[in-house]
Amino acid sequence: MTKKAFVAIVTCFNNDETINYEATRAQVRRQVAAGNNIMCAGTNGDFSALTHGEKVKLLEEVVDEVGGKVDVIVNAGMPATFETLQLAKEFDRIGVTGIAVITPFFIACAQDGLIRHFSTVADAVNTPVYLYDIPARTQNHIEPETARKLATHGNIAGIKDSGGAQETLAAYLQVSKEVEGFEVYSGPDHLVLWSLQNGAAGCISGLGNAMPDVLAGIVGGFNSGNIAEAERQQEIYTAFRTDLYAHGFPPAMVKRALYLQDSSVGASRQPALLADSEQDKKIVEILKKYDLLLGQRG
Repeated sequence: MTKKAFVAIVTCFNNDETINYEATRAQVRRQVAAGNNIMCAGTNGDFSALTHGEKVKLLEEVVDEVGGKVDVIVNAGMPATFETLQLAKEFDRIGVTGIAVITPFFIACAQDGLIRHFSTVADAVNTPVYLYDIPARTQNHIEPETARKLATHGNIAGIKDSGGAQETLAAYLQVSKEVEGFEVYSGPDHLVLWSLQNGAAGCISGLGNAMPDVLAGIVGGFNSGNIAEAERQQEIYTAFRTDLYAHGFPPAMVKRALYLQDSSVGASRQPALLADSEQDKKIVEILKKYDLLLGQRG
């Protein structure tokens, strides 16, 4: 099976913090040109700072720009099942490859509650649903046994693992081996190649916003059987991740690095931390190190 690279694309903003749809479309075109698929309204897309209506319009713009050239997954997850359902139904109407549902945040959930939450959403739409686990941000974790139970639902197609632990990713991959048709997409940027080698269907990466060609190179190298090239690209990707994430919250660092490549993407909505001049200098040095300024790479 051909593996797929998705980029959890940023949402671009104007100076007044309204969404800059044209700049967002330009980022979509950039990723499509690199050979990457799109995840919309994810963690790197400032989804928690977007209104219901903005998410719907954002997806419409992205799907229109993609024009069927690549796959699109969109995140519908919200704290309450009620609002998640409303979004999922809108996304189902628009038409996408998959609807990701991040675990509820703020509201502590038992595993039985998570099963009800995800099953209710999957029952209500025709589009395949993907579980989305990122416990560091939501404080709710999909246990591997819970994933195994949900994997048998006819409309739950897989899981995006953004927990960062190789052990948990391995457990989800084991579920995919036991339940036919259940796909695992890895989120940790340093585990892209490892996950592909161990049965993942692909990856969904935020770092690819700033380094799209290298992400595509990892997955493309694997798909073509050129493992040496995939390993080389993974080493670059991991090193860039280590350098960049040393300076702050990963999604904010990715957005700032992209902003310093192309200011049209804008800053994140407040209260997201804005970089100061000293931090910007450090990020610029990292971008120079990897030839990422002025279009030198990807």
